[in-house]
Amino acid sequence: MLPVGDGLTALFPHGGLRRGSTVVVRGSITVLLALLAEATTQGSWAAVVGMPELGMLAAAELGVVVERVAVVPRPGAEFGAVVAALLDGMDIVAVEPGAGLAPQLARRLSARARNRGSVLLSCSSWPAADLELTCGAATWSGLGLGHGHLTSRSLPVQAKGRGAAARPIRRDLTIADGTIGEQAPPQPTFIGTPFADLVESVGPVDPAAPAPVEVAG
Repeated sequence: MLPVGDGLTALFPHGGLRRGSTVVVRGSITVLLALLAEATTQGSWAAVVGMPELGMLAAAELGVVVERVAVVPRPGAEFGAVVAALLDGMDIVAVEPGAGLAPQLARRLSARARNRGSVLLSCSSWPAADLELTCGAATWSGLGLGHGHLTSRSLPVQAKGRGAAARPIRRDLTIADGTIGEQAPPQPTFIGTPFADLVESVGPVDPAAPAPVEVAG
């Protein structure tokens, strides 16, 4: 089992990235990098394939130990061979397969990961993935009335897959200062007079005092 950050644990039925599994992360490179960050911080080796626009500086700012990451930005026609070779020696391999991935190749690579005990992460659709994280549109926070700085964003994520992951799990994540945490539930809002203030205004009640009598008429 490869560890994941505390803010992501609830999305994984086993509490982390199960070795030999194939996981899809759709809609957020930040979440994918957060998975790489926790794994490499704990000493795992990782690889990134087919993501030429991914900057290592941005990855480092999110906590990825870039010295433990191999990068193959443009594998071209050798995509399958490159990923298969990396699955033999890396703990976690993140890929962007593009639109032309053949289902047969996808199944072979998933079988390779399963046999080698590696984790295969994909940024786009992957046939028969064990788990899929679907990230929705982010909501930014921090701006006041026309001024200020963006300080954080809220990101809805749903996890659904096979077996123990068949039941969908939805969480709202908060991303700020290069970290991801689970969004705290909203605090209850009281309408009217709080109970403590009401007791103070009425005063103590004498249990021996007679009940008030209503007079008809």
